[in-house]
Amino acid sequence: EENMTVTEDFSRVENTYQMEAEVSIIFSDFGKMQNVCNLLVEKLGTSVTVNPPHFYHTPEAIDTLRRQVCVTAVGNTRRKAQEVCRLFGQALGKPLLIKEEETKEWGGHIDSHLSRSADAQTLQERIQDATAYVSCRVFAVFEIKGKENRRSKLL
Repeated sequence: EENMTVTEDFSRVENTYQMEAEVSIIFSDFGKMQNVCNLLVEKLGTSVTVNPPHFYHTPEAIDTLRRQVCVTAVGNTRRKAQEVCRLFGQALGKPLLIKEEETKEWGGHIDSHLSRSADAQTLQERIQDATAYVSCRVFAVFEIKGKENRRSKLL
């Protein structure tokens, strides 16, 4: 209900009353949006017009994406460091320093309900234009532990 706006207009045409309603809904799930649009068209037929969707990202969604990308970059760095340590017979210890060096963002409409000439674009083009990309480069220093000789443990 909080993501829906209904505007109704009643008018009299000859001896009948006519009602026009505009319903605007904000969806966070593309599949659910498609299902609702299909249901409206199925139930109301030609009396309903479904306008093309406007895609955008809220500032909160972009912040969440930035955090996820940074955490993934740190995880990738740790896995690569573990592989290098294994190559040299060492064990990776705890992180001593983790620093986010660079974050790049491109694409996507952020908190903008209006996109440029949305009616002239295909659905795939609108989705592509609204897709947000983020990359993050991190610098990490890990403690390196030497593996103990297994024979000395047995003695």
